[in-house]
Amino acid sequence: MTPFDRAHAAMDLAPDDDAARLALYDRLADAELFVLLESEPEGADVSPQVFETEDGDFVLAFDLEERLTAFTQGPAPYAALPGRVIAQYLVGEGIGLGINLGVADSAMLLPPEALDWLTDTLTHTPTEATGTPTAFHAPALPPAVLAALLPAFDTKFSHMAGLASHALLGGVSYEDGRRGHVLAFLGAAPSSEPALAKAVIEALVFSGLEAGEIDVIFLTPDDAAAGVLLEKALILALPEPVEDKVQILAPSAPGMDPSKPPILR
Repeated sequence: MTPFDRAHAAMDLAPDDDAARLALYDRLADAELFVLLESEPEGADVSPQVFETEDGDFVLAFDLEERLTAFTQGPAPYAALPGRVIAQYLVGEGIGLGINLGVADSAMLLPPEALDWLTDTLTHTPTEATGTPTAFHAPALPPAVLAALLPAFDTKFSHMAGLASHALLGGVSYEDGRRGHVLAFLGAAPSSEPALAKAVIEALVFSGLEAGEIDVIFLTPDDAAAGVLLEKALILALPEPVEDKVQILAPSAPGMDPSKPPILR
């Protein structure tokens, strides 16, 4: 089963559970999906097939290449894109997204308004603030909150191999008397900081704890605060980078250049 399969099955078992539904959207946003195209891509332009149904128009995508091939029963043009990118480019088009139709138990239709909601949710960004910590201590989060938050962090961090060595979840007291919780990343490069902070925001939202608040800071292993947090905080490991085999990719392959996102027509 794929991560999307498991999230879909969990939602089916608890259809009234908002957390299960949010987890499904989270898997969709992070998944690499294979979108069925009308024709082979031309440069950076891709043209998804649009299927007309009684419920509206839909573009079809599959979370495994083999599932797309099973649906088409033969070779077919496709583009591999993150779910969040597909949702972004379908916003305002009045077109929904069909996932794994006819080839898996996780088949579902997402109407245009669901894609609008997902894209809007993914635009949430961290707010910068300043403060002077006076003490760090063990986290004092309720067990139910930890039960929702830790798996959400684990899922997000699984896509961020090598961006930091650890994340430390602890309590914090500030000079102005405010108390709260902090997630400190160790050894993150400055260029990785925005992506890590955004991952924390998404973990909060898709865990159902959008109203919660966690301060995110970045430390080096030599910082005194890092030593204190290593003793008192919950330590969350990030995956180590994996060296992939060298692949030669055609410059025109859609979605391969992050500075030139594919154009969906």
